[in-house]
Amino acid sequence: MTSIRVGADAPDFTVFAPPGGANFTLSEHRGRPTVLMFVPLAFTSTCTAEFCHVAEHWGQWGELGADVVGISVDSPFVNQKWGEEMGAPFPILSDFNKEAVSAYGVLQDELIGLRGVAKRSVFVVDGEGRVTYAWVAENPGILPPFDEIVEAVQAVA
Repeated sequence: MTSIRVGADAPDFTVFAPPGGANFTLSEHRGRPTVLMFVPLAFTSTCTAEFCHVAEHWGQWGELGADVVGISVDSPFVNQKWGEEMGAPFPILSDFNKEAVSAYGVLQDELIGLRGVAKRSVFVVDGEGRVTYAWVAENPGILPPFDEIVEAVQAVA
C-alpha cells in the first residue's frame, strides 16, 4: 500500500467526532488548509507527546488559518477521554472503520502484535483539496517534523 503523494487530490472521508460532536468530512473543510495528523494508538507515549506538543504550541498552530485534526483508529469515546486528558484544543477523530487510513495508504498491518492501526503520518491539504505536504514515519516512535509542517501550512494559507 502506497501513501498519498504531494500533488494528489486528497481522498475525501468521513470519520467519527467525539460523542456530541459533528462527524468530520474532509470535503466540508474546503476553502482553508487542513492538517491531518494520523497516529497509531491513543494513550501511547509517542502519540501523546505528538498531540501534547501541538497543544502546548497552540498559539502558533492556531494562528495558521488551518483546521488541525488528530485521527486514530481508537473509538470516539477513547479519543474523547484522551483529548480531555491532554487538553487538546483540536478534535481527535476516530477512524474506527479504517476508511481514512486506507484511503491515505497509511494502514499499518501490524504494530507490536496489534493489527490495523495507522502509521504515524501527517498530510497538509490545501483549500482546493490537494495534498501539499506528506510525511509518513516508518518507525512509529519518531515524532513528526513540526517546523516543517508549520511551514507547509504557511505556504498554502
